[in-house]
Amino acid sequence: MAEITERYCGLSAAEVEERRGRYGRNVIAEEEGKNPLKKVLKFFSEPVFLLLIGAACLYFFLGEPRDGAVMLIFVAFMGAINIYQEWKTDRTLEALKSLSSPKVTAVRGGEVVTVPSEDLVPGDIIILSEGERISADGDVLENDGFGADESTLTGESEIVWKVCAPQGKAGRGWRTDRCYAGTNAVAGRAVVRVTETGAHTEYGKIGADVALAPDRPTPLEKQTRRLVRDCSVFSLLMLIFVVAATYYRGGGIIEAALSGVTIAMATIPEEFPVVLTVFLALGAWRLAKRNSLIRRIPSVETLGAVTVLCVDKTGTLTENRMSLKRFTPLCGTPVQKLTEVAVLASETNPYDPMERAIIDEAAKNGIDVKRLQGQRLLHEYPFSSESRMMCHIWAYRGKVLAAAKGSPENILKLCSLTPGERERAESEQRRLAEEGCRVLAVAYNDDMKDIPEEMEECSLNLAGLAAFIDPPRENVAESIRACGGAGVRVVMITGDNSVTAHRIAHEVGLGCGEKEHVMISGEELEKMDDEELAEKLGDVTIFSRILPREKMQIVRALRSRGEVVAMTGDGVNDAPALKYADIGIAMGGRGTEVAREAADMVLLDDDFSTIVSTIRDGRRIYDNIRKAMEYILVIHIPIALSALAAPLLALPVLLAPIHVVLLELIIDPTCSIIFERQPEERDIMERRPRPVGSPIITKGLLGKAVAQGLAIFAAAFGSYYLTLRNGDAEHARTFFLTVLVLANLFLVYVNRSDKDFAFAKGNAAIDKIAWLVNISVLFCLIVMSTLPQAAAATKLQPLSLADFITALLTAAAATFWWEGVKWFRRMEGQRQL
Repeated sequence: MAEITERYCGLSAAEVEERRGRYGRNVIAEEEGKNPLKKVLKFFSEPVFLLLIGAACLYFFLGEPRDGAVMLIFVAFMGAINIYQEWKTDRTLEALKSLSSPKVTAVRGGEVVTVPSEDLVPGDIIILSEGERISADGDVLENDGFGADESTLTGESEIVWKVCAPQGKAGRGWRTDRCYAGTNAVAGRAVVRVTETGAHTEYGKIGADVALAPDRPTPLEKQTRRLVRDCSVFSLLMLIFVVAATYYRGGGIIEAALSGVTIAMATIPEEFPVVLTVFLALGAWRLAKRNSLIRRIPSVETLGAVTVLCVDKTGTLTENRMSLKRFTPLCGTPVQKLTEVAVLASETNPYDPMERAIIDEAAKNGIDVKRLQGQRLLHEYPFSSESRMMCHIWAYRGKVLAAAKGSPENILKLCSLTPGERERAESEQRRLAEEGCRVLAVAYNDDMKDIPEEMEECSLNLAGLAAFIDPPRENVAESIRACGGAGVRVVMITGDNSVTAHRIAHEVGLGCGEKEHVMISGEELEKMDDEELAEKLGDVTIFSRILPREKMQIVRALRSRGEVVAMTGDGVNDAPALKYADIGIAMGGRGTEVAREAADMVLLDDDFSTIVSTIRDGRRIYDNIRKAMEYILVIHIPIALSALAAPLLALPVLLAPIHVVLLELIIDPTCSIIFERQPEERDIMERRPRPVGSPIITKGLLGKAVAQGLAIFAAAFGSYYLTLRNGDAEHARTFFLTVLVLANLFLVYVNRSDKDFAFAKGNAAIDKIAWLVNISVLFCLIVMSTLPQAAAATKLQPLSLADFITALLTAAAATFWWEGVKWFRRMEGQRQL
């Protein structure tokens, strides 16, 4: 280090303080303390909670404090679930964070010191060594075979070999004479002058793009708001109508008010927000057990609506590590010797991923690497970013052996080759490059007479070529096929070159079919306006040489076409696109802190196939929400119509508020426990994604709900009307409630599946839960109608066995007729196959 301090004095303490005051600390953004009160208020300002609170206030206003208290308990319970889920998510993310290097070696005041990375300021001289994480942007002043892995910024998995400034640009915007914050030093050593820190670094600029991305409600949140509005308006109109109609027909103020209270309670489906909250919270919990951490709970169902899945190549489709694809022997060299020479040309304890791949391959083929590299090393020509090659001179088997590797262009210049051998070597190199491989030439001289001062003076024999790739992750091809079957288009967006991107796409089956890949490069993208880009997006499967802001542009353009976009990634360069997508999916293990913070979901196992299972779960959750909503609508129709019909027909009061509350206590566990646990339909991953603006309650679902609800109303109210003519009001009311409750139980089985028979063999655990809930409901009904105190409070009376059997058959007829509709649809589907 002494020679460095002779050339560089560095900043003085006073200069450091002055620049820290001017530029601030070397952090992306100062973290604000999280206010727990704001977090609680944020949860309770959601539409689902507002509806629950509004319903509770209505109950208190109407003089039903018990019901209002029950609603507030629901609010507190559901809020606690959400807050706990958020707290657990934050704790897990904190544990996942891989922080940048906390210490940096710098030259200050003529001395080499170690300082915290956050204390760096522009003008600092820092010394970077292999294995360190770079903490600021800076110009390379001295370079000793220094290479950096910049895949987190550029998306390219190859090592970037640095040169001394000034050198100009490499690629589109990234310089080889500059180091960038957030990247990793993987080889050699460099002296760097810091030019940018904190938010002014390229890393920090990406963070600013993330911060500017707007928070948008998910499709489910938008639908929930519409549902809340429609339910509130309908309930208010019904309340006004019933009060006016009852009073007009001669009822007193008290009777009119009682009828209004009942119809209001019957028509406010407070189970909607309960269902949405419970289903999503439990869905997020189940996904967390399967290595999918949900950071925004409404995003659980958004995956089920995804139409386009944008994936980053490096680290998402591929493993983000260089792997040896093959050794290609040339000039008559045996593959065994080629492998041994490649090992001898590598470092003994390599950090370079290509050297590690060479040693792993040698060990796999039975070569004793430790013994081979245990020979005496006589001389070393270190890797140079200018020559892009290196050489080791060994005392080997009584001779002096030179083992070299590097860029084929430069290694071939040192080899004595016939025209035919040179042509074959160059042809093989081109072929491997066209396959998207990174190619190194390996050469040797096993009888060196002397050791020249410069490597360029060595005379070598060509042993062959070593081809490296960043291999695809396991199960990616299968996952992409599953996405295709589910109608989800997969688009690759990468900073890598077109050749490599095309190879990976071919290997994983991306875009395979009748059409060739439609590719757009970053250079082409620069020339397009937003309209032209949106027009071409329909067929594109690969974007190559893409810069971070262009990823964000592509995601925005896809969304402008009405697509629901999911974006996967693990690098800093993916963060803006993750934030702008409808759902951002970050890799938890390899992913950077910025990517995880910008994402809606974090894959804890970094497994691309987990995305497919999450899409399946998202669709299942949405399906089950719709089934529960349908069930709520069906069961509320006979309750509301009965509460409306009795006063309008001048019959005795059929339902009092206490009866509606009792029915709600039956409905709530049924819809929130049984339907939440339903398995997915058999064809769930064979459907097209649902339309972006489709409501939860579709016309088809509403029509089915109305038909089933009217059938149950006709059976229950008709039974009440007929029983009332032959008995007293309490007996008729008991018979009515028994039919309604039994119909509720049967409806669960009928609507468990849109296609399968009600009692088709399914998940045993679900059947047990369903039976447990049903038995509990029947037990409560029996207790309320037979226990004197409960019967008096609820104005019910016991039924005879004959009455109960009659009610059972009536309820079965009112619900199981829908099985005939399902059978007819199954037959129609089979005939169409």
